[in-house]
Amino acid sequence: MFEGKSLKPTSGQNTGSRKRSAGTGKIPDKLPDKTLRCRHELKYHISESTAEGIIQFIKPYLPLDRYCKLHRSRDYPIVSLYLDSSNLQLCKESLGGLQNRYKLRIRSYTDEPDYPRFFEIKRRINTIIMKSRARVMSSDVPILLGGLPLPPQNYTADTDSINQFQLYMHNIRAKPAVLIRYTRQAYEGGSENKVRVTFDRELAYCVTKEPEVRLDGSGWQRNPFTRGGVVLEIKFTDCYPFWLSQMVKCFNLRQRSISKYASSIQDSCLLKFCAPQLASM
Repeated sequence: MFEGKSLKPTSGQNTGSRKRSAGTGKIPDKLPDKTLRCRHELKYHISESTAEGIIQFIKPYLPLDRYCKLHRSRDYPIVSLYLDSSNLQLCKESLGGLQNRYKLRIRSYTDEPDYPRFFEIKRRINTIIMKSRARVMSSDVPILLGGLPLPPQNYTADTDSINQFQLYMHNIRAKPAVLIRYTRQAYEGGSENKVRVTFDRELAYCVTKEPEVRLDGSGWQRNPFTRGGVVLEIKFTDCYPFWLSQMVKCFNLRQRSISKYASSIQDSCLLKFCAPQLASM
């Protein structure tokens, strides 16, 4: 339904903070972060057999992204600490399909303390997704979640994005709510119309109040929503390519609203892992 439509980014995001360089103890400033542009995002819940068929379909159009190429298994782990108010305002807005909404999360791809964590605000404005994020080190996460400014560091951080995250957090008195992890297999094109197709598996969550982003440890529960299936996401910044339209038609894909965060909170409330704040939904 987006075929041929153009999405012109209204505000290019630049974190200004980068991954720690090997042996220097600093985060270089010049590597572009390609995840932060305005984009459309379409989601589907599919079977493993359908996922394999789609992977073969898209290989002539999109290569594996740079992160998958670094892993022999051709996928990589992602974990995010989601924040919310005490009455789960952000979760309820997602479940209610509010047109203009946002999520607050801190993302990581490893438990190693020397790699950065990412403070992210993911906004939805009608059908457009806008994401901003700032890189910090693991030891700075509790400080920033405590509402304090980033102390002097030996790396450059995007303080504007951090301040905005803390403002959003303060406005709803958001605190850590749940950790969500999964493995991702991603394909991404290099053209100006950035097309990215991802396959997310093994979705799990862990209810927590701790200001810690971790992949391992105890308390993890499988999210029943994706048990035996795959979350397929199609993301593009400008025009919906014709070959994607052919793919959706060929595999009879049916778009649906999928929130890893909201579905995890729903399941945790059903299992009495958190207070029943969603009972009225």
